[in-house]
Amino acid sequence: MARRLRSRADLDDEDCRAIIALPHAVRVYEAPAYIIREGGPPTSYCTLILSGLAFRQKVTLTGARQIVSIHMAGDFIDLQHLFLKRADHSVQALSRVEAVDIERSALRQLIIDRPAVGRAMWTDALIEGSVFREWVVNVGRRDAKTRVAHLLCEFALRMQAAGLANGEGFELPMTQEQIGDAVGLTSVHVNRTLKLLAAEGLIERDKRFVKYRDWQRLQHVGDFTSLYLHLDQAGGEQKTL
Repeated sequence: MARRLRSRADLDDEDCRAIIALPHAVRVYEAPAYIIREGGPPTSYCTLILSGLAFRQKVTLTGARQIVSIHMAGDFIDLQHLFLKRADHSVQALSRVEAVDIERSALRQLIIDRPAVGRAMWTDALIEGSVFREWVVNVGRRDAKTRVAHLLCEFALRMQAAGLANGEGFELPMTQEQIGDAVGLTSVHVNRTLKLLAAEGLIERDKRFVKYRDWQRLQHVGDFTSLYLHLDQAGGEQKTL
């Protein structure tokens, strides 16, 4: 947490020591366990992912699911519970998740006592909002091939920044059904689209491992620019493959 927030704002050593001293406990969630349930009251803690992946979701009255974001190592998944009284969405473990639960009252006091830490958390929340806006555009205004290519590009950069990908590719963390729920397509349509991207020489798949065959063209097809990820403030570097 200290490393992540230090990448968001100028924190001094005392700020970092105060972060490390926060009351906390480590918890493990096995997929597909719920970490947050929509409509529930906030817990007495806020959660930071140490390892594994989780996803935010909303479910319609008819049971249709929309995945609205993916989260990985280093991500906070419920900073909003510092102040909001009810969860307006659910978060589930996508893989086995190891997380640290940080006492909410202590975290509130920390951002009051140490403004630089508060600024870092504001920056974290603003970057998350930027990613949400991009996902809205992806689902609402791009065609199927562009949506899937865009999602693959985002995974490539974010997983590399989190130390989960190499320069050649990454382990795709989602089933085709889950990808469909993230981009507003059926699993059958996702399957056809992934095969099309492979046939056009943009990616190569080995089970769940996705290898980039032409990174520049994949970005072009996905209408992708990394600006919205703000990697210069996220502990990562702009990726050139």
